[in-house]
Amino acid sequence: MDDSHRRQQSDDQSVRAAEHIYRNWDEALARSDPEALLACYAPDAVLESPLVPHILGTETGVCRGHAELRPFFQAIAGRKPTARRHYRTGFFTDGRTLMFEYPRETPDGEQMDFAEIMELRDGLIQRHRVYWGWYGVRVIQKDAYHR
Repeated sequence: MDDSHRRQQSDDQSVRAAEHIYRNWDEALARSDPEALLACYAPDAVLESPLVPHILGTETGVCRGHAELRPFFQAIAGRKPTARRHYRTGFFTDGRTLMFEYPRETPDGEQMDFAEIMELRDGLIQRHRVYWGWYGVRVIQKDAYHR
């Protein structure tokens, strides 16, 4: 087996692992299951989102490691606004980076809009950055996560 064949097998496995994260992460979020979400992340993973300081009352929008991720996931589990839906149209990946969007416009109306960028290693999320669109930011401004 030459190096290009080994690389292709490795790339195929990485792409399948990314697809697994794409599906399992969203399903865990939809079920409001903090432990299933946490299982998608490496123990030393980093998550960055403007929702972090809003929910946890911190100065930065960064959670580092399971010890910080768990309380964040627990806090949002029962407080998702009705505008937080799960319509997506697919993902892009090279097996190391996974990118997908929750667009504002859906076939059933509007939803909170995000772009999710996840850096993966060994089949788990290592770094996760969430970029919010104007509609999602408006949900934070209306304090819908605290109602």
